[in-house]
Amino acid sequence: MRSMLRLCAAALLLLPAGLAVAQVPPPPFVPVPPKKPASMMRTAQAGPAAAASGEPGIQVAAVANQRAATETVQRINDYFNSFKTMIGDFVQVDPDGTRQQGQFYILKPGRVLFEYEAPSRIELVADGRSVAVRDKKLKTQDITPLSATPLRFLLSENFNLARNANVTGVYQDDIFATVVIEEKQPMVGTYRLMIMFDAKTMQLKQWTVTDPQGYDTTVAVSNLDTAQRPDPMLFVINR
Repeated sequence: MRSMLRLCAAALLLLPAGLAVAQVPPPPFVPVPPKKPASMMRTAQAGPAAAASGEPGIQVAAVANQRAATETVQRINDYFNSFKTMIGDFVQVDPDGTRQQGQFYILKPGRVLFEYEAPSRIELVADGRSVAVRDKKLKTQDITPLSATPLRFLLSENFNLARNANVTGVYQDDIFATVVIEEKQPMVGTYRLMIMFDAKTMQLKQWTVTDPQGYDTTVAVSNLDTAQRPDPMLFVINR
């Protein structure tokens, strides 16, 4: 049972989730990711068709020119670095179509709490050093170093896409600005994290984790509040 609970929570944590049981398209209540242009699928060795941002490690597509690409990167950086705290609601859609929801609290750097609503008994918390997946009914938890999870990208104090070697793509259309980050896990494969922002306001909208088998888990966020400061005691992990 504990292993099943960890699988359900893994994608929200951006931890390796192992094999998923099925893949389904995102349901209507989740914003549908924009279609990736062909150049987005190229690697760092892509040719002239993929417009480079001028910074190492990033390929940019679906923007008018290099200046527009650089501005997109800078606007995303400015947005993420404009707040130290965030409170909001989330809806998680697992690869088998299961929907879970709840509230989350962020206190940068490195601290986050995801509280799932009933009937889920899972709670996820990061205290700046570690990430714990808790089973509130069994009163057990599994702990992983925060540095070993791509969750660290969302919780970093100084967010800088241009200097992040894991960023493989940045692109924008009329609806979304999108960042793609890839994380290679030894003996497992490559996980892809796609973070999506509103193209006009750059407000965080959702992220999708794709595991090495190609299965997606999507988390959409709403009712975001960056003015309130959560109680630091929310992020304590009792070892």
